[in-house]
Amino acid sequence: MATAVPTPSRTEIIALFRSLLRSARQFPDYNIREYTKRRTIDAFRDNKTLLEPSSIAAAFTDGKSQLQVAKRQAVVYSLYAPKIKSIMDIKH
Repeated sequence: MATAVPTPSRTEIIALFRSLLRSARQFPDYNIREYTKRRTIDAFRDNKTLLEPSSIAAAFTDGKSQLQVAKRQAVVYSLYAPKIKSIMDIKH
């Protein structure tokens, strides 16, 4: 007998989206930061049309695991990030 996975609320989904964007800002490298941000926005846009509660719950669970990966990667990358800034980060 399988237990039903609760469908996340709209507030929880928006909170996950914001957390993913916040974690993207933690990357010191412009390219990785923008890639992470773009990937987050694209994933949420693609999943916007999901209607089945099980599909929504699965996408939410995947998003939470991606958030944990992004947080770990941001910490690791900050330890080994190049000391030279990207041309996109240099402000005149």
